[in-house]
This record gives sequence, C-alpha cells and structure tokens, in this order.
Amino acid sequence: MAQPLEGVNVLRNPYVNEGTAFSKEAREKLKLRGLLPPRILTIELQAKRFMERVRETDDNLVKYELLDSLRHRNRTLYFYVLINHIEELMPIVYTPTVGKACMDYDHIFRNTDGLYVSIEDKGQVAELVSNCPQENVDIIVVTDGERILGLGDLGTGGMGIPKGKLSLYTACAGIHPERSLPVCIDVGTNNPALLKDPLYLGLQHPRVDGDAYYELLEEFILAVRKRWPGVLIQFEDFANRHAFKLLEIWRDKVTCFNDDIQGTASVTVSGFMSATKAKGTKVSDEKILFLGAGEAALGCSNLLVQAMIAEGLTEQQARDRIFLFDSKGLVVSSRDNLSHDKALYAKDVEPCTTFLDAIETVKPTAIVGLAAQSGAFNAYVLGAMARLNERPIIFALSNPTSKAECTAREAYTYTEGRCLFACGSPFPPVELNGKTFVPRQGNNSYVFPGIGLGALYTKASLIPDGVFLAAARALTETVTDEDLANGSLFPSLTEVRSVSRHIAQRVAEYCLESGIAQIEKPADLTAALEDYMYKPKYLD
Repeated sequence: MAQPLEGVNVLRNPYVNEGTAFSKEAREKLKLRGLLPPRILTIELQAKRFMERVRETDDNLVKYELLDSLRHRNRTLYFYVLINHIEELMPIVYTPTVGKACMDYDHIFRNTDGLYVSIEDKGQVAELVSNCPQENVDIIVVTDGERILGLGDLGTGGMGIPKGKLSLYTACAGIHPERSLPVCIDVGTNNPALLKDPLYLGLQHPRVDGDAYYELLEEFILAVRKRWPGVLIQFEDFANRHAFKLLEIWRDKVTCFNDDIQGTASVTVSGFMSATKAKGTKVSDEKILFLGAGEAALGCSNLLVQAMIAEGLTEQQARDRIFLFDSKGLVVSSRDNLSHDKALYAKDVEPCTTFLDAIETVKPTAIVGLAAQSGAFNAYVLGAMARLNERPIIFALSNPTSKAECTAREAYTYTEGRCLFACGSPFPPVELNGKTFVPRQGNNSYVFPGIGLGALYTKASLIPDGVFLAAARALTETVTDEDLANGSLFPSLTEVRSVSRHIAQRVAEYCLESGIAQIEKPADLTAALEDYMYKPKYLD
C-alpha cells in the first residue's frame, strides 16, 4: 500500500520537498510541524545558503556531490540554483567534472535513480520499464557506457552522462524533470580496472556484442515506446560501431537522435557559421581538416556538407573540401578497408602519417580536434596554421579538459591572436598584446536542449538532419557582433535559456513546415514555447 504523502514522506520526495521554505499552512496540512526548524526561508535564501557551501571548496568533485545530493533531496531548489548560476555550475554538472564523476561513480555512489537494463534482463525489459515510478516520460537519454567522453569504457559509471544531460535539458530548455529518465544499458565492460574493482556496480564480465546486443536494445526501445508512445530517445556515448548502426536502424522509425553524432555536428557547424561571419567568408569557402574520424567527426562532416550544399556547392564539391585524419593518418583513396562513411571523404593524395604533414599537404583553413588527443595541436601545428592563414579556424573540441588538443592560451599565443577559436571544455579569458579574448565552448549543451524542446513541443514523429541544420543557424543568430569582437563564436552561457528557446522555435518551425509535427501551429509560437517550459518554483 502506498504511503500517504505527509510527514517525512514529503521530505523524502524530491519533487514535492520544499525543505525550510514550507509555509506554516503547508507544515500544518502535511504534518511537518516539528520536523523542520521553525524559521521559513525563501527559495532565494535557500539558494544563497547552498551556494555558500559550494563555494567553500575548490574540489569540483565535492561540488558535484553536493549538487547531486541536493538533486535527490529537493529537485525544485536544485534547478533554481542551476538556472541562476548556470555559467558557474555547468562545468560541474557536466563537462569536465562529470567525467571525473563517471570514473569514480562506483566509489561515490549514494542514491539511485533512472533505469538500469542489463543483458541479464533480456526477455524481461518490459517488466523493468513498468517498475519506473513516472507515469509520464517525455525524454530518455540512454548510454551503454562504452565511450564516455574521451575517457573510454566506464561501464555503468557512464550513468553520470544521461543524468547530467537531463539536468541540462531542464536547466537550459525547461524540460520538466519529472518527465525525464536516464538509462544505462549494461552488457558488461572491457575495462580491466572495472573487472577487478570489488566496488564496481555493473556486470563484471566482458561486453556482450553481436545479435544479443542489438536484440536487447530493440527490446528496450520497444518497451519504452509502448509505455510512453511519444518519448524522445537520445543515444549518448555509444562506441562508433554501435552509434552509427543504432541511428541507422531507428532514425526513421522512432523519435530519436545521437547527440555525439548529430548534436556535435550542429554546434560545430554553428561555430563555422560564426567564424566565417567574422572573416567575411562562407562555410563553403573553408577547407577543413579533422583530427579524428569517429562518430563526432563524421557527423560534423556530413552536416557541413549539407550547409555547403545550401550555399550552392554540389555534394561532391562539398565533400572535396573536408579531410579526415585518423589513427592511421590522412584518409586517402589508396588505403584498404575503409568504412563506407570514411571512404566518402577519402582523397586521392599521398598518405601522411603525421598531422603536421597533413596540414602541409592539405593546406586547410580550419582544423577541428575530435580525437581526444591531448596536446595534438602543439606549437608546430598552430604555427603552421598561422603561416598558411591570416585568420585560421582552430576548434579544439575534445573533452574533458585533460583531452583537449590545446588550451585557449596556446591557440591565441601561437597564432599571434589571429585565430578563431572554440573549445570543448571551458577555458578562462586570455590577455594577449593588450587584447582580451573570451573563448567559449563549442558544447552540445547549446543545441541539444533547444532541439529537444522544439521536438517535444511539436510532438515530432522523427528528427531528420534538417533539424540540426536549423538549430545551427538559430544558434549563430544569437551570436552578437560584440561576441565576435571578443573572439567568442558562441553566446554567453548566462543566456543559454533564451538561446535554447530561440533554437526550439526554429526547430519547431522546421517540424511544422516539414510535416513531422503532430500539432497545429499556435498563434504565438514564442509565447507557447515559453509557457511550455518548466520554471522551478514552489507550489504553495
């Protein structure tokens, strides 16, 4: 029998708990008298007290644990704090700190939420889904933990990523927290340290692959779609071999997308749109060399092709302007056993085994780091880009910070302050030759919340590539001339909620115009989206 929602049960429910903010009337009605200190505090004072505690420590993992504890105790206050201190706390809730939290997940584990589906549950996934307490779920972020950021296989520790992403969906775009679900698919791990760790919380055997893997994922997707027919599924941090195949299988069947492939592509293309605006050129004028040829690089390449086609190039002309460099060197036509996706960008040039040689051969106007190779954009690489270009585009997009190809200071210093720079992890402003540069992250958090909001509001049946190009253009529209003058290719994170709403509007317009929306267009779309967005406030 369900316990009545009164007394300590109220205080233990994070969706209704207001802590010291409960009014006298609420304390009487809910039988809370004597269970709380007598002083009644506003949510503003509660937030002030919490932020004082956060700022007492310089240890970001401790800050992460404090925030996670608040999230499990008082969801309203958690999101009030996060929204009002988004620039300060996003690097804690998400990259780079979430990477450390995932690595230590089994050792800092305190509270459970979300859904864990293991290979041992095959054939019974619907029962697991029915155990979820939410009556309604609008959005699911799911990972199998195999490729967490640039850190590799972290098994069930990867659950920190869906939790972090969903926090940003709420903080940045107003997706209701009670209608979201983080999911971890556990098929084992190939991480030797986790296989030997007595505190590891996942299955301690090598990863199951092949047909059994895809059958489990299919069972999961069908089960959640049966219980919540309109749910949006975001695939997160799957290894390349699964990421592309899962997207190929499901993208035309259910409302889903892969943020590592398509979200990264959207924010990267937006970065190029901003950079070329600063240069007075077009995206189709650039010659782009990627360090990395995995899901992120290929996703970016494919969306860049679409952006160049929209500017007047043919598909082949666009592909000719994009080069890939992987673990074996420059992707060239003479190489054997290229995957279909890589082969589309293979060039008929001499092989290059070092990235610096590739720069001298290709003579790119832009380099993009997506291979998690710390320091790969060294002084020689950056110097070569500065020698070849008046305004080189340097995107060091790998995260967390320990995997960044270069720092902001290195990029500006070795290009004499002439580069157009974006990063995957946060870096402080850089002063050089009397000018202050403000580098900003080419972080997916700029786009995926707005994409989700626009898709959910319109009840989009699918999420085609056009959505991500619409989001890229919308994000660029929010970048001011002042931002560009300061070296910022993206808007301030303090504006991320209004940015997300703007992106959601453009995505909603695309969905309505393309026929994938399942609602009628409202008279005032901006106002309708604003009303739809969750705002953290107490009910009484």
